[in-house]
Amino acid sequence: MAKQQQTLSFTAERRDKFGKGPARALRRAAKVPAIVYGGGEEHVSIALPFKELKLALSTNPRFFSSVIELSLDGETTQVLAREAQVHPVTDDPLHVDFVRAGRGAKVTIAVAVRFVNEDQSPGLKRGGALNIVRREVELVCPAESIPTELVADLAGVDIGDSVHISHVTLPEGVELAITDRDFTIASLVPPSAEEGPQEGGEAAGGEGDNG
Repeated sequence: MAKQQQTLSFTAERRDKFGKGPARALRRAAKVPAIVYGGGEEHVSIALPFKELKLALSTNPRFFSSVIELSLDGETTQVLAREAQVHPVTDDPLHVDFVRAGRGAKVTIAVAVRFVNEDQSPGLKRGGALNIVRREVELVCPAESIPTELVADLAGVDIGDSVHISHVTLPEGVELAITDRDFTIASLVPPSAEEGPQEGGEAAGGEGDNG
């Protein structure tokens, strides 16, 4: 199972002045300089509204894996955010790089895994601990249908069992970036293992490995 992402959108304006001075002037006017490149077209320098961009950066954890629609000169372009420079103290956005992701284009992107039905896991009921190996999985998917998350079902999972990527249903048209093995995304370990995470994984609540 997977949920599809909602598309972010911004109205941009073209900019033709460059350098530190014009960039500071843009920021004083509550705008953020940015650039759009890729897709076999020339790069375009733009400015985005500060408030909308900062809100999206601060409240959307999937900002860098979401399709963004930029409205510019009456046309809409689909892009992905590749890098954002922020102020070291205030976290205010200073500059953003976008890459074009036209309809039909495929992108490789990391998508979060969410575990459900913990109350239907006999192992968790007996005090077992969920050892999360991967909190994110790299996918290859059409730019217009990037899932917001993958859902792994823990119903029936007992102590000693592993949850593999094959247990997760991928949306149509979405493929795994790793195709040579049925890799583990989590395992259910005995209660005594809770204080000592297995190599390459974590007891629930810590950091997992991305490889």
